[in-house]
Amino acid sequence: MKNLQMFCLSLNPLHKNIIDKLGYVPVGLGSNFPSQGWLGDKTENNIKSKNPYYGEYTFHYWLWKNNRVNFDGWIGFCQYRKFWKKNSNDHNSDTYEALNNNILKEIPNSLIKYDTIIGENFFVNQFKFSKFVKHNFKAIALEPSLLFNEKKRTIKFHFDMMHGNGNLDKAIHVLDNKDKEDFKYFVNSEVSFNPHNMFICKNKDILFSYYESLFPWLLECEKIFGFKGLEGFGLKRIYGFLAERYMSFWFKKYTKFAILPIQFRDITDFL
Repeated sequence: MKNLQMFCLSLNPLHKNIIDKLGYVPVGLGSNFPSQGWLGDKTENNIKSKNPYYGEYTFHYWLWKNNRVNFDGWIGFCQYRKFWKKNSNDHNSDTYEALNNNILKEIPNSLIKYDTIIGENFFVNQFKFSKFVKHNFKAIALEPSLLFNEKKRTIKFHFDMMHGNGNLDKAIHVLDNKDKEDFKYFVNSEVSFNPHNMFICKNKDILFSYYESLFPWLLECEKIFGFKGLEGFGLKRIYGFLAERYMSFWFKKYTKFAILPIQFRDITDFL
């Protein structure tokens, strides 16, 4: 019996057969999905109207609020163009057969001792100088050492650059007191995070504990940023980007975590 249930999120209704063949649970987000054969975010207690701003987290909310996780084992999430690799040595996924062989289908015995699995770190301090200057010229002008001192180019600096100067500080201000200072230290000291809002939890209890911490915070953030006037991808998806940074922090603070590589392969190529 498989010890892992993997939800695969997609924006394309034509992906269903491929996701089924991979042995994953198809999740359709967006407005063009038939209900048959897909899970989604549109029934029961939902926040589907927030999908353009929350991204995949409207589905996570649906799972949580409707208690729709019934699997007694590991629960994971991937995307139609990002998958969990079994190991970093598998590079060839040019065909469906290669992808199917390379991606994670079960949690191996070597990882059973962990509580969660997150993706390989994304280092925000390794952007080209030109990109830093383009997106945050004012900060560079005020502190030119940022160009030469990689330790100063933290998660906080990167978020300010890509998603609005000062927005992360505003969001942290309304975070629960038990995590506020720790998260603030995390984003101001770390130069990498675990990307793509992809994670795997050992059980439902861990998963729902994360949701119980995350969603009340995002609701408070809505009082700050709202939804009107969020122009451009960097701002329109600000709630998803906040969750992405918080996910790295929360899983590292509260769980014993392992790290696996992520395979980039768009299954649209196999249609």
